[in-house]
Amino acid sequence: MCGICGFIEKNCYSSAASSAISGQNRTAASNTAAETAVPAAPLPKAPISREHILEMMMTALIHRDPDQGKSWLSQKAALGFRRLSIIDLEGSVQPMANETGDLVLVFNGEIYNYQELRQELLEAGHIFSTQGDSEVLLHGYEEWGVHLPEHLRGMFAFAIWDEKNEALYAARDPFGIKPFYYALTDDCFVFASEIKGILPHPSYKKKLNPEALEQYLSFQYSALEQTFFQGIRQLKPGHFLKYDRKTSALKLTQYFSPELYPECSEKTGRKSKKTAPKTSMESWVSRLDQAIGDSVKTHMTADVEVGAFLSGGVDSSLVAAEFTGSKTFTVGFGKGQTRYNEMPLAKELAEELKLSHKGKQISEREFWDAVPEVLYHLDEPSGDPSAVALYFVSREAARQVKVVVSGEGADELFGGYCIYCEPNSLHLYQKLPSLLRKGIAGLASHLPNMRGRSFLIRGSMPVEERFIGNANLFTVKERKRLLKIKTRALSPQELLSGDYESSSALDDASRMQYIDLLHWLPGDILQKADRMSMAHSLELRVPYLDREVFEAARHLPADYKQKKQVSKYLFRQVAARHLPAASSSRRKLGFPVPLSHFLTSETGSEAINRAFHSPAAEKFFHREALDELMAGRGCQRGNTNRKLWAVYAFLVWYDIYFPEEVSRCTP
Repeated sequence: MCGICGFIEKNCYSSAASSAISGQNRTAASNTAAETAVPAAPLPKAPISREHILEMMMTALIHRDPDQGKSWLSQKAALGFRRLSIIDLEGSVQPMANETGDLVLVFNGEIYNYQELRQELLEAGHIFSTQGDSEVLLHGYEEWGVHLPEHLRGMFAFAIWDEKNEALYAARDPFGIKPFYYALTDDCFVFASEIKGILPHPSYKKKLNPEALEQYLSFQYSALEQTFFQGIRQLKPGHFLKYDRKTSALKLTQYFSPELYPECSEKTGRKSKKTAPKTSMESWVSRLDQAIGDSVKTHMTADVEVGAFLSGGVDSSLVAAEFTGSKTFTVGFGKGQTRYNEMPLAKELAEELKLSHKGKQISEREFWDAVPEVLYHLDEPSGDPSAVALYFVSREAARQVKVVVSGEGADELFGGYCIYCEPNSLHLYQKLPSLLRKGIAGLASHLPNMRGRSFLIRGSMPVEERFIGNANLFTVKERKRLLKIKTRALSPQELLSGDYESSSALDDASRMQYIDLLHWLPGDILQKADRMSMAHSLELRVPYLDREVFEAARHLPADYKQKKQVSKYLFRQVAARHLPAASSSRRKLGFPVPLSHFLTSETGSEAINRAFHSPAAEKFFHREALDELMAGRGCQRGNTNRKLWAVYAFLVWYDIYFPEEVSRCTP
């Protein structure tokens, strides 16, 4: 696992170093949020050397890769690399050039089928000088060009600079496990594994993107290709880009889409455009069992020890049951077995599987103290408080191993979120005429929050109106009332309309699943997984998000994914082959955080009150709307606590990344 960065300059500099691999090991430094608030990068009075600019970018990524830092510079390009050694520990040094020196690679991730690809390339006449997966990308690009990602099984974000043709090629894995950000300024094309790696470059002028803030209030995460930093974009999952230095042309191409082709549903009888003959449930269980087992085995490839995250849920439990390591890690809140503390369940399962187990109980004080550092490492604000829990479990694991496997992606692939069962609940109600349902919903909207109210309202809407993803916080009306700033942001429904249109042949639950695969999975789940693990220089691997597993999962019949109110139904049958019945059938909890308690405690009240009366709060939000959120904190009904947390997280994040703006707002 690595941190990569670099820039391609539109103008050559005669003082630039000649093309050569040059670098040295550096000592990792502490990167707490308090120490690393990110100021603007003003243009200096005297020019900063290109070597120093690259060094600043690499230093911003030092937490990702403490083992080694090296750089490559020519008159046209500069590439930086920080390495966490996992495979071919002594070799595979990056930036890596091919035999002629025309192509130079920086690569973040792991290619699990690299040995097969290496053999194929050897037979095609390519000559290798290392034993790792990095060199496979260089020779693979020589052999297959822009079609290289289609051959890869793994998680990756990489860039290949073509010195001779003055062009950069970069690609990101199909699901967005590994990040890639870039900015095209007047002077440069700049890229990095994290946004904070771009900010030190003097050609980038830091400015908030208000449209990202408005969408965040609905989605809970940064939902746009454009990030919270105006001018900085993310390369979307399943895409590659080509940048031509001579013409400054930038071209983006999609090579993969997580489209679903479920077999004919027993319930609806509808077929998708690409449907296979009906397969028995037992055959599906065997097929998925083999695919998942093979993927877990493949993800154990490493020259260092591999551990596993283990909660009380079925996803991580199945991975732990099938992996060949011995160490597992869990965190929780409070004492004893509660919905906020899965440590007793995880410990019991670990003992049954004959695995060691390390648990960490997170105190409320530790939770609040960690929030600024968590938000610093996330790069952009996140309204998902489970990122804090993931931060702590990553820290515990990093003290013993360099790599962990985890259960991310299973819910999106196999239909695991409880909300995916909603179409089953609404099935009979939605047989009523649409006008009648809308009339009932209008009456229900005037009722107090009571059981059944949400059912009547949501049941009056088609799925593309009621579902924007696994999180749905502020409505368009609510976020307009909250925000002082005015933007031209689309409604969430408008933003997702193209994706819903392309999935129109699917059943409602599969359409919801498709939306989450495109947006929620990379925007929330994988973003926090990468940043929280990398905050502690820990490589996190996700065996479910494997191309072979997905090829099986994308054809699962809808009625095998949800059965009445049981989510991830067929997947649980797979898990039952390897786990005790209590583990395979356990209801999904996620990574629950006791927000209701934390927001109303003395410590939480002080933190929220301080943030909600800060200069940034006065700049962005209307006081009346903030006071309403404050008054509703701790409420067990609705999502008031999550709304409040999302606003709080933004305010803390803004204070970290825009301290100079906060100072200007201060009377």
